[in-house]
Amino acid sequence: MDYLLIGHITQDITPEGSRPGGPVAYSGLTAQALGLQVGIVTSWAEENTPEAFKHLSIANHHCDHSTTFENLNTPSGRVQKIHHLAPEIDFFHVPESWRHTRIVHFAPVAQEIPPNIVRNFSHSDIYLSLQGWLRKWDQQGNVSRSEWPEYGYILQQVNAAVLSEEDVESDLEIIYRMAASAPVLAVTKGADGADIYAEGNIYSIPAPAVDEIDSTGAGDIFAAVFFSRLSHFGDPLKAGTLAVQIASDSVTRSGLESTPTEDILYQIRSEVQ
Repeated sequence: MDYLLIGHITQDITPEGSRPGGPVAYSGLTAQALGLQVGIVTSWAEENTPEAFKHLSIANHHCDHSTTFENLNTPSGRVQKIHHLAPEIDFFHVPESWRHTRIVHFAPVAQEIPPNIVRNFSHSDIYLSLQGWLRKWDQQGNVSRSEWPEYGYILQQVNAAVLSEEDVESDLEIIYRMAASAPVLAVTKGADGADIYAEGNIYSIPAPAVDEIDSTGAGDIFAAVFFSRLSHFGDPLKAGTLAVQIASDSVTRSGLESTPTEDILYQIRSEVQ
């Protein structure tokens, strides 16, 4: 196992019907496309299993309902709702043979991973997608931003982290505080690319102009490329440049089909080298 992901595979309700998703799905398929052997630890009801998952190793702790999201467009803006929440995932759910995987990527979607789990992977490179620790929801399932009081302690123990500016409502103060705690922090900005905070520097990476069809999963695709290339090269700017290119291409397709193909990876690698 080269790349271990921990988090919920979700069901996403769309106008076209329900489809599997979640950060571990998009990041896992991306890491696999990069040539890595991928394992996922999750809790998922397996309502439908896409063909794309057949080469992923999935340790699933089965539940009655997957974590289920729906995005609704309202006059006051987009509202995200949680309809179901799968059980929490902890260290004892991780198969023993996977506990020394070189790259461990925590990708919670709805507070399903206790943050102090990172202490159990002292022999691994540890990477975090922060979104799932930065959201809360009310009794009706309406999702909103949440404070994360543990971030300073947790970010000091990892190699790098990724969040979207949307996750913190573009609050630069919290971004700067997180960047001061993490060795490397990448902040994705949609069509505006990404900012990489590393060693006291800020690198702004613009995104190419593309015709966007569906941005779902783009941040998770960015994270998998960024973390795997950072682990390989040790160069945040090089990793971020490749991640922005591949994530930008992903929005020209929909659903899990947005994860990169071999042809796309070859073309983009040639462009950024």
